[in-house]
Amino acid sequence: QVYVKESGGGLVQAGESLRLSCEASGPTLARNAMGWFRQAPGKARAFVAATNWDGTTTDYDDSVKGRFTISRDNAKNTMYLQMNGLKHEDTAVYYCAAKIGMVVRTDEQEYEYWGQGTQVIVSS
Repeated sequence: QVYVKESGGGLVQAGESLRLSCEASGPTLARNAMGWFRQAPGKARAFVAATNWDGTTTDYDDSVKGRFTISRDNAKNTMYLQMNGLKHEDTAVYYCAAKIGMVVRTDEQEYEYWGQGTQVIVSS
């Protein structure tokens, strides 16, 4: 069984930065695509960013392009989301997800393994 767990959330002011981490355990996910999703209060969960196994292919939602960077360190079984220039509208619970297969996808239905989420609050 694969487990993924997020960390790094918190309360920051607008314009500041945070780095989220997602640690995977269980059978190796070194060759699998992984992604970040978020759910803002009162809204459906939405795609944020995704990466293939070695970081050579990434995808971002338009709302975070140029501000967020996804990366992974397979030696540590860990994926990251560097979030710069945070805005109040980035406030959400952020979820790490992993999928079977190497292709990067933006649809949450494509992901089989999910963490419990980490809260990010950006004060304006």
